[in-house]
Amino acid sequence: MTDKKAHLKIDGIDTTIELPIYSSTIGPDVIDVTSITKNGFFTFDPGFMSTASCESKITFIDGDEGVLLHRGYPIEQLAVSSDYIETCYLLLNGELPTPAQKEEFTAEVKKHSVVDPSVANIIKSFKRESHPMAILCSAVAALAAVYNDEIDITNAESRKLTAYRLIGQIATLSSMVYKHRKGEEFVAPDSNLDYAENFLNMTFGTAGQPSSVSKTIAKAMDRIFILHADHEQNASTSTVRLSGSSGTNPFAAIAAGISTLWGPAHGGANEAVLEMLEEIGTVENIEACVARAKDKTSGFRLMGFGHRVYKNFDPRAKVMKQTCDEVLSELGLENEPLLAIAKRLEQIALEDPYFISKKLYPNVDFYSGIIMKAIGIPTEMFTVIFALGRAVGWYSHWNEMVSTSYKIGRPRQQYTGSPKRDYPKK
Repeated sequence: MTDKKAHLKIDGIDTTIELPIYSSTIGPDVIDVTSITKNGFFTFDPGFMSTASCESKITFIDGDEGVLLHRGYPIEQLAVSSDYIETCYLLLNGELPTPAQKEEFTAEVKKHSVVDPSVANIIKSFKRESHPMAILCSAVAALAAVYNDEIDITNAESRKLTAYRLIGQIATLSSMVYKHRKGEEFVAPDSNLDYAENFLNMTFGTAGQPSSVSKTIAKAMDRIFILHADHEQNASTSTVRLSGSSGTNPFAAIAAGISTLWGPAHGGANEAVLEMLEEIGTVENIEACVARAKDKTSGFRLMGFGHRVYKNFDPRAKVMKQTCDEVLSELGLENEPLLAIAKRLEQIALEDPYFISKKLYPNVDFYSGIIMKAIGIPTEMFTVIFALGRAVGWYSHWNEMVSTSYKIGRPRQQYTGSPKRDYPKK
């Protein structure tokens, strides 16, 4: 809070409207415009690009400087020094856990990772060629039916239990989606494995067989989860908050977030990277494609470069690049044709004056797409992996909202339709 005020003077109105200005810890302060409504006006902000819809203590982004902080900790440090489960605890609770707290949190997530048979049957009921995001969305929504009578959103302990269930079961559900589409038997969670290793074993392992997941691959998957865990008030997170503001079941709100993430303008970016690489086809075609990308009239875009938020290097991409190199080396895929195209594009983007001047650096989607392709995750499953990692961010924002006094979301509009008119007499 601050004593600063903004004063709005509108032509034709004698009164000057006084608007409070609230201070942020870091980043822009915000002007409270709620009082303008009683003067007969709404603000107009398509896409909410200039509107703070809430107050939050979870994540901060400075796109111009390439900064991403979770509870104050830089994402680069978390990705290198932390792990996904510890990052989950941080996002949910505001502080890093003590060793004892992390042990307890990990045990609870593992304890609640088994999916109810009714939800498993729902997954099995889908056609195998169904889009995996449709299956995942339905499965998460079904958790609202399983736990509907056990969730009290006004009770902190109930919300904590729901967090364990979501984090534990979203990994199991995601692997089930993959297994169902492959026509293979589900693999049960293994409490002896770390979170990422367990997910990979449930996805690529065989029921009844011990895990053979590479530590390098598990580490890479864990980093993918961390780097996608939260990204402030994006479209899907805002959807979860708006849906949750009605008091709905949190699993239903998360399912709404998954539906939003499904859109190609949001969660489908790393999928688009692979489609672009396949369209380019060979290293020899790269120069022509880069020339087309520079031509505004061509309609061709290089996917995975630049970011709507970051006008500098995506801080997540720096760590993901290192992880990408480690994975390709581990798997001996440095010279795989599709990945060779990606590496050449990366080199051009980092050296070409056109890309540098426009700050079109490779982003996290560029590298994560390459990693998941190398690991063997099908392109259509990429957004499912994104949703798996992001689930804790969605839940953290929902939990933050319902832990305080909040109002049901009710955006306004500028009406430009017909004025009032009478129904024609017959």
